[in-house]
Amino acid sequence: MPSQNVLEQKKAIVAELSERLKNSITGLVVCYEGINTEDDTKLRKELRENNVQYTVVKNTLLSRACDEVGLEDIKPVLEGTTALATSDSEYAAAARILCGYAKDHENFKVKSGYLDGAVIDMDTITSLSKLPSRDVLLANVLGAFQAPIASFARAVQAVVDKGGVEACLADVAAEEAPAEEAPAAE
Repeated sequence: MPSQNVLEQKKAIVAELSERLKNSITGLVVCYEGINTEDDTKLRKELRENNVQYTVVKNTLLSRACDEVGLEDIKPVLEGTTALATSDSEYAAAARILCGYAKDHENFKVKSGYLDGAVIDMDTITSLSKLPSRDVLLANVLGAFQAPIASFARAVQAVVDKGGVEACLADVAAEEAPAEEAPAAE
């Protein structure tokens, strides 16, 4: 029978995991078996740079935390070595980094994941992993907004380059005048 002190420590860990699962928008459960320290350090650094919290967890403690937050469907994959990656700010970061890592390391596997409090299947995780980063998506949106404004600015600059509005109107009038004076063909 474990001591009261050990039980209290485990309850605190479960409470912390539960809070982390509740507050994150996305998370992945992975099997990290067979990776060396150097690769693990690089992986953790990349995850940290993308605001993804990554920790090795005990299956029983994560299982209890999943029960508390309603993610019971993750429990069947909680066997062997398990690590949890969660993100509070970006949906695709954890999936993109961990699925890319799994392609290069045969023993490293993504087991399951959740998105906005609901367990997702591997197809959804794979789709998430193919999304570009948040910064790239924002750049694409800004580019789409900027395109009409840039076109308008180029048109205004063309008017200025031709000598102003009066010169452009004179050119238009000159182009239309010969067409009006030409006799109709009979």
